[in-house]
This record gives sequence, C-alpha cells and structure tokens, in this order.
Amino acid sequence: MSQTNFLDEIQEINLAYLLLAQRLLDEDREAAMFRLKIDSDVADLIVSLSACQLTKLARTSQLLCRFSQMSAERLGQLTDNPRDQGLAGLHASLLLAGEAFEPMPPGETK
Repeated sequence: MSQTNFLDEIQEINLAYLLLAQRLLDEDREAAMFRLKIDSDVADLIVSLSACQLTKLARTSQLLCRFSQMSAERLGQLTDNPRDQGLAGLHASLLLAGEAFEPMPPGETK
C-alpha cells in the first residue's frame, strides 16, 4: 500500500471520528465526554465546528483518535479473557471506564 493510500485512510478515519464525536456530543454530552475522554473545552470546540472546519481538521496526516492512556497489559486484558462467557462487552467497558483521563499539555502529541 502506498503512502498516499495510508494518508487517505487516515483522513477518512479522522472525518468519521469527528462526525461521530459531534453526534455523540449532541445526543448526550456527558456520556460522550466520558466515552471520548475529552474535557468540556474540547467538547465545545468539536460541537462548534462547521463542515468545512471538520474537513480541514480531518486532513491531517496524524490520527485524531488514539488509544486512551492504554497499556499493552490493559489491551491484553480486553482481548484475551479466558473466562469470557458473553460478558466481553461489559468487561471491556469496565476496564476502559477505569482509565484516568489525562489531557495532553498544549502542543504535545503522542
């Protein structure tokens, strides 16, 4: 796959993520902020973006969505539960809800 294809896919994911974030925030702001692990300032900004601004923001070469402060151990717990008996979704929700939200300092990227 060429570099251009990767960039196109990243931009598509970014736009889908931003549109989903706006929809979630419109429907249930508090739940969306919790799920997206964002603070109210970021939520306000995302909701206020026009279609043109969303598209411009999505055109970055970096993914806007990311694993939220997740260690390899925690990710392994989500994917390899030997006791899984149909409760995988609940288990994943509980583990992810326990992750602390730590906003990145301005200008810092992961």
